Amino acid sequence: MSHTHSGVCVRRLEREDLPAAIAIQSETYPEFLRENERAFVSRLKVKASYCLAAMQDGALVAYLLAHGWPRQAPPAIGTVLPADAPSEVLFIHDLAVSSAGRGLGLGRMLVSCAFKLASRDGLEAAELIAVAGAASYWRKFGFLEAAASAGLAGKVAAYGPEARWMRHEIVLGPSKPLSAAPAQER
Repeated sequence: MSHTHSGVCVRRLEREDLPAAIAIQSETYPEFLRENERAFVSRLKVKASYCLAAMQDGALVAYLLAHGWPRQAPPAIGTVLPADAPSEVLFIHDLAVSSAGRGLGLGRMLVSCAFKLASRDGLEAAELIAVAGAASYWRKFGFLEAAASAGLAGKVAAYGPEARWMRHEIVLGPSKPLSAAPAQER
């Protein structure tokens, strides 16, 4: 899978991309939300992995860590995931755009590609935890805050005081695009 748009190529995130991805993560997220290489690698190895890289001039400028996962069961920060995890929903674990890639719509491009891949595999919904006040960003993609059980709310709270549980039905096609609103990557 490879998709090119405006000089940016979207492809699967590979293990050799991880040093650059971890550097982007460090630039983007506070320390308590950062994950180590083992956690990154496990997301690449999940049977239903939708981890993607946005490349520009041969350099990683954004990445998406996304994978099939059980519904309403987000993994804790830093968890090494099992390769054979069940795939009930597309779980968007992490989206990060480098300072060099901001303002290019890379987040929208990566999420759109992941939705297409997940839809092809029969996943009909996406879930995520919006961190550090990013719920408004995710609303631009059509994600809405969703009700959370007490157990789920406790998991979400571990991602910080501004964390929000969000959900999006994956509906693709000419009649219902991901979203027409322009995105601003943080």
